[in-house]
Amino acid sequence: MKRRLLLACLATVASSSMAQSVATPTAAEILGLVRRSYAMQDHKMTGKLRDEDTGKVEPLELTLTKSVMRFRFSNPPAEIIHLDLTTSPATLWQVKAGGSSQVPLKNAADSVREMDFNYEDLSQRFLYWKDVKMMNANARITAARIKCWLVRVTAPDTSGPYYTVDLWVHQESGGVAKMEAYNSASKLVKRFEVMKVWKVGEASALREMRVQSFNPLNGDRKGMTYMTMDKPEKQ
Repeated sequence: MKRRLLLACLATVASSSMAQSVATPTAAEILGLVRRSYAMQDHKMTGKLRDEDTGKVEPLELTLTKSVMRFRFSNPPAEIIHLDLTTSPATLWQVKAGGSSQVPLKNAADSVREMDFNYEDLSQRFLYWKDVKMMNANARITAARIKCWLVRVTAPDTSGPYYTVDLWVHQESGGVAKMEAYNSASKLVKRFEVMKVWKVGEASALREMRVQSFNPLNGDRKGMTYMTMDKPEKQ
């Protein structure tokens, strides 16, 4: 069985049988592969978010199952964010003292725990956009030395913080290894990159991911957050 790659905030793990189901998948089939990979999840992970500029740290517990991806933050005020994977698109909920509520689209660009993640990143709405194109069937991420499909998805409207999103999907696993998001003026605003992975049996799980946000007016980096995770526990 080929190695699996887990991108925790994008949280994609796929079986080798799915990745090999077609010799040359279309862009839409690749996006479907990423979505279906959620059903492979059955892990509990602990770790932290760290702001590179301020040094702020947020402890994190991430639980992955076939129906829910749950982020639990313990620092006051405690907060749970869970992504309901039984709906299409997946539905993002925020749980705080006093109850839970669905995260509205108007809050999609809001920062999560004052880090470079926003609620759009956690909802992953872009995995359900219909306008998807193959940009490069043989793209490579040099640092990670992996071969990817590069696909681009375009939003149906400009209501969210991202208009186009480029996804580097690992050909051996169907996992997303890198993501770049652009606004409606084609300016880069966000980049996710898997930097390190854990070896877990015949699979690989996220060990470190770097998230960078950019000022679309001049291209300067606004912030950088690292997500580092301990080895996952089987549920």
